[in-house]
Amino acid sequence: MDKRHALVTGASSGIGAAIVERLLRDGWRVTGISRRPVTFDHPAFDHLSLDLNDVDSIAGAVAGLTPTALVHAAGMLKVGPLGSLSHGHGAAMWRLHVDVAARLADALAPRLPQGGRIVFIGSRTASGAAGRGQYAATKAALVAMARSWASELAPRGITVNVVAPAATETPMLNDPTRATVAPKLPPIGRFIRPDEVAAAVAFLLSPDAAAITGQQLVICGGSSL
Repeated sequence: MDKRHALVTGASSGIGAAIVERLLRDGWRVTGISRRPVTFDHPAFDHLSLDLNDVDSIAGAVAGLTPTALVHAAGMLKVGPLGSLSHGHGAAMWRLHVDVAARLADALAPRLPQGGRIVFIGSRTASGAAGRGQYAATKAALVAMARSWASELAPRGITVNVVAPAATETPMLNDPTRATVAPKLPPIGRFIRPDEVAAAVAFLLSPDAAAITGQQLVICGGSSL
């Protein structure tokens, strides 16, 4: 149990923070990555201050780490319909969601032990959503990468999966820049909670999920029905 060590991006808020809290509660050692300072009052937590937008610094920043699991939860959402797309926003989302995931996995996968885990936080919109085309494209790319790398890493018992929630109660949900594309309330009558996403991640990191790889687990509250 003491050997379990997860590297979690986006640890300062939202889903990332919920994942950190859940894993610490489950007995993991956790290294949280974020730009903003974050302190979890727990002896098994370490913070790595890193701006993930500086992609060239990622490999060096994690060079001394030997986690047993990688969870890429850092994310951003910028919306806009065709005809008024911001290509800068699109590039920023691709960099954070896809390029960062690729760089972290490329740096850490060779050092992951037999039975290691990789989980990406995706989105239900990976299948497409009006006004969210650029965002959806980055989340769809995570699924493609997860399936590809799951095939590569299966012989080592390392699983790679995506947890894809619908609209979740995080600061991103109330971002005023998305006012033109309001989040849709799931049929269950409420938004997804960060702790529910964290619970799914915790399961995929557990020994019970050793046979689950290359999959996208959608937590949508019925939105996909």
